[in-house]
Amino acid sequence: MSNAGPDKNAVDPSGGRQNVTPQTTRPNLSDIILPGLIYAFCIVISLLAMTFEKAPDIFVGKGMQPRSFPLFLMVLVAILNTILLRQTFRNPPGKRNAVPYQTWLTMALMVLFFLITTYADMILALMVIIFSMALLWGERRIWLALLLAVVTPTTILLFFDLVLEVRFPRGWITNLYYK
Repeated sequence: MSNAGPDKNAVDPSGGRQNVTPQTTRPNLSDIILPGLIYAFCIVISLLAMTFEKAPDIFVGKGMQPRSFPLFLMVLVAILNTILLRQTFRNPPGKRNAVPYQTWLTMALMVLFFLITTYADMILALMVIIFSMALLWGERRIWLALLLAVVTPTTILLFFDLVLEVRFPRGWITNLYYK
């Protein structure tokens, strides 16, 4: 007979939650609050979308009305949120690791994106944010991050202008392009 204890290299099926059975685990309050906030967001955006005026048929023909797309997105988000809640109740997450610093800096970059878009130019904002995020999340080749930061917004601008015939709000770079 062997006196060897449990295998130290074996995978822990409880996900790090010792002496816990599936019947006794419950989601944390934060696991329920966030989906609740997402549902509230969906309701508010849907109600706001319902206030959009109907576009004349001369503009949209038999196409989608302006309110259709936000409503579609909110229904999709609500469905995905329901799936998230279902998975949370069936298999509550164990102890979480700390949020990486890149996540917090990415949120700060979104604020910077808003500020650059508001006070300078949307294309410039895209360039700055794409370059910064590429470096922040681990891209070591600066030339590649710079190439991505220039090619992506330029492609977006050309696609929207030449194919979709949609113009971006005026700013430093778009003023040069539209002249």
